Amino acid sequence: MKIAVAGATGRVGRPLVDVLRAGGHEVVAMSRASGVDVITGEGLAKAMSGIECVVDATSGPSPEQEAATKFFTTAARNLQEAGKRAKVQRMVVVSIIGIDRFTAGYMAAKVAHEKAMRSGPIPITILRAAQFHELVGQLIEWGRQGDVSYVQKMRTQLVAAKNVAEKLADLAIHPVSASMPGSAGAPILEIAGPRAEDLVEVAKRLIARRGDKVRIEEVSNPADPDRALYESGALLPGPDAILAGPTFAEWLESAPEIAGRAGRSRA
Repeated sequence: MKIAVAGATGRVGRPLVDVLRAGGHEVVAMSRASGVDVITGEGLAKAMSGIECVVDATSGPSPEQEAATKFFTTAARNLQEAGKRAKVQRMVVVSIIGIDRFTAGYMAAKVAHEKAMRSGPIPITILRAAQFHELVGQLIEWGRQGDVSYVQKMRTQLVAAKNVAEKLADLAIHPVSASMPGSAGAPILEIAGPRAEDLVEVAKRLIARRGDKVRIEEVSNPADPDRALYESGALLPGPDAILAGPTFAEWLESAPEIAGRAGRSRA
């Protein structure tokens, strides 16, 4: 089977490409590094040739709502239009658990992403994932100010990016009943880790494992209209979610290279 992965060098895209190729599938890894730009459209027509399914694993370059919304809606439109011309049969989209309750920030941008994908001509399936184990370090860097990192108060059920990649591969190869083009009723599945966690506590665990001297401070922004959602568990999975280990603590112990990542870039 020939499958295209948009965002192929990203946190989920990279392991997804590996999983699909290990299963014997032909994969077109779409990224700017390979000459494919989902925003300008450069290289999309060639990349889509002969593709049966596209997995959209793109991630926005900014956590800011306006920039992220522009990125996701442009990418969705270009993928759908190029896919239609190439006669792509279906698409699988990576999203975030609980986003339909949010009204601001990156979460609102992902709501716009889902809507843009649903409105296109190609049927889609959505996989909403919990926050990744691998995201914790990035959040620490985003919040770093000198010797302090300000981390948002949040309840989450962290999952390994590889587990998400494996489920995406399964959906690409063995699809559930996809939505009709333009339908608001796209199938939505959820995947999360085995245990709910406090983001600040796992951040502290990560810096201890790294030997980083940065101090983690919990923040709660009263001006954020979605503050209560982050803090009350709106990002936790529903009862029908797929739960996949390891826990954050188990993942941390199995990834010794993480200890050397303190102070690196956000990418």
